[in-house]
Amino acid sequence: MKAERGFPRFIITAKGTRWVEQGHPWIYEGEVLREEGACENGALVDAVSEKGKYLGTGFVSRSSKIRVRLISRNANDRFDEAFWQRRIRYAWDYRKTVMGGDFSCCRVIFGEADGFPGLTVDRFSDILVTQTLSVGMERIKSMLFPLLVKVLREDGAQIRGIYERNDVAIRALEGLEQNKGWFPLGEEFPDTVTEICENGIRYRVDVENGQKTGFFLDQKYNRLAVAKLARGKRVLDCFTHTGSFALNAAMGGAEHVTAVDISASAIEMARANAERNGLADKMDFVTADVFDLLPELAAKGKAPYDFIILDPPAFTKSRKTVDSAQRGYKEINLRALKLLPRGGYFATASCSHFMPSEQFVRMLRSAALDAGVELRQIEARQQSPDHPILWNVPETDYLKFYIFQVV
Repeated sequence: MKAERGFPRFIITAKGTRWVEQGHPWIYEGEVLREEGACENGALVDAVSEKGKYLGTGFVSRSSKIRVRLISRNANDRFDEAFWQRRIRYAWDYRKTVMGGDFSCCRVIFGEADGFPGLTVDRFSDILVTQTLSVGMERIKSMLFPLLVKVLREDGAQIRGIYERNDVAIRALEGLEQNKGWFPLGEEFPDTVTEICENGIRYRVDVENGQKTGFFLDQKYNRLAVAKLARGKRVLDCFTHTGSFALNAAMGGAEHVTAVDISASAIEMARANAERNGLADKMDFVTADVFDLLPELAAKGKAPYDFIILDPPAFTKSRKTVDSAQRGYKEINLRALKLLPRGGYFATASCSHFMPSEQFVRMLRSAALDAGVELRQIEARQQSPDHPILWNVPETDYLKFYIFQVV
């Protein structure tokens, strides 16, 4: 027997109903025909078709174009602490399985892919870092976050605290203010810098001031793929950030690695990470704009590197700027391909879900054609499995990563 429904009802258009029935958890404002019953911003509501069919229950957002974010399609669910604790445990058990026992630094919760719309939780050793990007998650975080710590501690994970990185402009779309700081757990706040070990490499992670939540976890196994090819190579790592690809290449036996980033502070952190791992003698670090550096190297008329890695930040964060982003991606990929000798190796990535895989591949084909080279594909990869992809939610499929030999 279905549980008695106590939530306001949002009546959804036929188009919105088809969208939801195909598995997507978002209902846009234009697909809401009417509301039955009053509700506060961030409260739970039932989504119902025009014919009265129950579609799911989710959080309403009055400020966002995404009016309802579904969290369940089961009319018998009760959204109490037990429900959320089960969901946290399910997400944690999944990480323990797919990360092969190495889950001391990983993404614990990946928003919609784990049934927590608008919530990101990363683990960096003994600190959890969160970003709360939906008003529904913001509304229940005082209940959710202690449960999160409880589940991990009960499983033996030593968690000292939760640091919130809500200093992102996208929160304004939900009517939320920006902020960052320790979430109160009733314990003494730890230091905001911790140490992690990924692929055998140690990093200092500043959860307060680092990009995003402090470190990019999604390229973990892509870094290993680069390390496997790096032995004896002269490597140029562009957009190095904290030096993760460069360090993996050096650890993999590269003859020499040059790490480049436009941010002086990022370069200093990358250099410190190299020293921390005893790799500084085979690396050098350059503060430069990659768009300027690649043509400067080409103008010298020789090929100083036989392995180039491109891991740029997202060039587009909306569909409106995809075309200009594609031009930027093509420019750096073309310049890198022109710089490599025949037989050289090339790794390239895009982390924007607004740049579809098909469009990224077309760009690479065009760049190779203009550079007068052929690409021999070694691997086509995506994000690590702690950032799971839901096939019915294309927004979760965002990272493209290719490794080629240039022939």
